[in-house]
Amino acid sequence: MSLSRLRGRAALLCAAAVLALAGCASLPPPQPRAPEAAFAAPETTTLGRLAAAAAPAPNVSGFRLLISGEDAFGALAALIDGAERSLDLQYYLIRSDASSRALMRRVRAAADRGVRVRLLLDDLNTTGQDAGLLRFTAHPNVEVRLYNPFPAGRVSTIGRVMASLTDITRINQRMHNKMLVADNALAVTGGRNIGDAYFVNSASSNFLDIDVLVAGPSVRSLSATFDQFWNSPLAYPAEAVAEPPDTEAGTPPSASSRRPPTSPPAALALELARGELNLVWADARVLADAPLKDGAMTADLASLLRAAHHEVVIISPYFVPGPRGVALARELTQRGVKLRVLTNSLASTDAAVVHVGYARYREALLALGVELHELRPYLDTQRNVARAFGSSQASLHAKVVVVDGVAALVGSMNMDPRSQRLNTEMGVLVRSPQIAQALVQVFDEVTASSTYRLSLAEDRSLRWTSTGPDPQVSTGEPGASVWLKLTVKMLSPFAPDELL
Repeated sequence: MSLSRLRGRAALLCAAAVLALAGCASLPPPQPRAPEAAFAAPETTTLGRLAAAAAPAPNVSGFRLLISGEDAFGALAALIDGAERSLDLQYYLIRSDASSRALMRRVRAAADRGVRVRLLLDDLNTTGQDAGLLRFTAHPNVEVRLYNPFPAGRVSTIGRVMASLTDITRINQRMHNKMLVADNALAVTGGRNIGDAYFVNSASSNFLDIDVLVAGPSVRSLSATFDQFWNSPLAYPAEAVAEPPDTEAGTPPSASSRRPPTSPPAALALELARGELNLVWADARVLADAPLKDGAMTADLASLLRAAHHEVVIISPYFVPGPRGVALARELTQRGVKLRVLTNSLASTDAAVVHVGYARYREALLALGVELHELRPYLDTQRNVARAFGSSQASLHAKVVVVDGVAALVGSMNMDPRSQRLNTEMGVLVRSPQIAQALVQVFDEVTASSTYRLSLAEDRSLRWTSTGPDPQVSTGEPGASVWLKLTVKMLSPFAPDELL
């Protein structure tokens, strides 16, 4: 997430602090509609036949890590271009920028050739997008639904929240899921939203993020999750809540804007064109919350962590363990489990308000022997992984847990109270040493060259030591401006863990 995450959290935080406000708007009552299901015959499509031919057995799923932004964009483009029957997209955020427009033009082209498109989008970050969403859903092969929408004040995020204060419990829950499924045969899921910064196309700041390409039975499980959300009463047709534009603003896009962008074929596209699909095949399970946030992901994650015998590696941009998380860390370390964590530094985070909660627990975690790393805002691009994110400012956005080097969870869930209690989350738990160790290698490479490793001095004050060839020691939030440090200090009394 980018600046919108900071604004969104701040808006929800401010709204939750307001005790009462009369005269707020309400949503129209849900209208009866027949349930819809994912495309039921993936084996009849080109993508489905390729996936079936590549599988060593019918009960295992195939995976490929998508670590660089270019690989992730290329995989999404290849699946969209290769879809013959259906495209299901479920996202927390789709930016209005070059990368998003390039992908959505491809989606529009798929609809033009007869592919059924279902787009489910969380409504928190759709400010200014009503006209485009209505034009998109006007296509006969496209339907757009908005999860947990705001009924009024749609011209700004703050306006939306202020218009919904009497319904704060509902609007405080957001859909954080992220996936694209093509023909119910191949899918991409993980931590990325759709936008320039997620695909290394931003001139100012890019995200270190991780997705996974999926084939096999896990795709059907992803589609079942999508259907559950799509048919939920919380998923409103866009036309039921979006504000129609003025006549001039609502003119259809020109024909030229609908054409798919021209670009070199991605690696996956070339592979599919050759009739190949090279994946790692393994047992796996899709983990997901229900649309009304039932806590399933939180429970599954706790069980996964408690099953560790030797080592737990956590990559999370927003890491607020809370007292329960610290207790779990104590339980693990007392059993001899090595706990290693990579998160954002204050200088690299895009959500300073969340850093407030994280900072409360650093000393306690270090005292337990937890290995704690914070990402530096600029990466050592001599390293292979870091090089994939360019020379601009970097921010961590990947959400990964690896247990004992044999099981890996890649998904949308952050290690913070919002993900645990409020936002719906999802992920794929892959039991593959090859996938797990590749993710540990990402952790090792980044922490060896592009982080601050935290430690406690004799007086229990914090020390930050930069990793790499010329280590430097700092005594206070390195790389962060005085203003940012002051902002965090001022926010601290007004940001309890449960609202982060």
